[in-house]
Amino acid sequence: MEVSAFLIAGVIVALLAVFTVVRAVRIVPQARARNVERLGRYHRTLKPGLNLVIPYIDRVYPVIDLREQVVSFKPQPVITEDNLVVEIDTVLYFQVTDPRAAFYEIANFLQAVEQLTVTTLRNVVGSMDLEKTLTSRDTINSQLRGVLDEATGKWGLRVNRVEIKAIDPPQSIKDAMQKQMRAERDKRAAILGAEGQRQSQILTAEGDKQAAVLRAEGNRTAEILKAEGQSRAIDEVFQAVHRNDPDPKLLAYQYLQVLPQLAQGEGSTFWVIPGEVTSALQGVSRAFTESLPQSPATRDNRRDDGADQAASDTAQAAEAAAEALADAARADRVTSEPLRPTPVPEDR
Repeated sequence: MEVSAFLIAGVIVALLAVFTVVRAVRIVPQARARNVERLGRYHRTLKPGLNLVIPYIDRVYPVIDLREQVVSFKPQPVITEDNLVVEIDTVLYFQVTDPRAAFYEIANFLQAVEQLTVTTLRNVVGSMDLEKTLTSRDTINSQLRGVLDEATGKWGLRVNRVEIKAIDPPQSIKDAMQKQMRAERDKRAAILGAEGQRQSQILTAEGDKQAAVLRAEGNRTAEILKAEGQSRAIDEVFQAVHRNDPDPKLLAYQYLQVLPQLAQGEGSTFWVIPGEVTSALQGVSRAFTESLPQSPATRDNRRDDGADQAASDTAQAAEAAAEALADAARADRVTSEPLRPTPVPEDR
């Protein structure tokens, strides 16, 4: 019995010793820290690695993470300067730099950081209107970071970054913004279309202007060349007439050739042939039947048999034309109002 009692006591002592040794040795991972209290008072902070404490006297608290942490807070309603309620999601990047202060200066530093972020965000956004809030995220982030870093310094925390993840205005404001953006796009499209049409009209007008200028220059050049050609033709005819020294009989023959053209007009249903025309035609017929004197231009050239035949044919045509014109004149005098007959001068 006594042996069993001693054996049980020895086992209990051995287990107690093992438990004591286990409680005395504490291993802390890298980038972690643990606070130690001795008899209810802060004693020290355990560093990463193997640490020894006094069992039953020292109390070791849970591990505190010293790495940078990311916390995303749920959307918080914030009122802007123009009395619009928007919901803002924030993301906070912080790091514990003093495990003792983070454990003893505040009961729950994570909850404290969240509430401080919400209040600071409401103060910052409350001084901005909706449009400025939507376009000033960097300004809001920098102001939040400054306020949070200053307030959490005594808690052993360091706020590295504060990011606004989303800003959600009310649905009515979203619809109005969509209409505004659609109207702005339609406006830009209309402006671009009008600008393109204006440029097109300007280019078309410039092209028409240049075409009209070129067409006018072409017409002017053509008229100048035509006038120059007519001038040269008239000059050549005038010089040829003066070189050949025509007599009145030739002029009377030219007058005979112009008469049919006068009768071709639309208003030439009635016309009077003066008596001088018939006398001229008789002179032409006699000029072609009789032997014509040679002009100075043709004295040096001999006339061949073909030319004599052409002259005789022309004389016969002139006589026929004279008779036709005389008949037409007599018929016109009969059908028209009675006119005083024009005496035909006798041949001298």
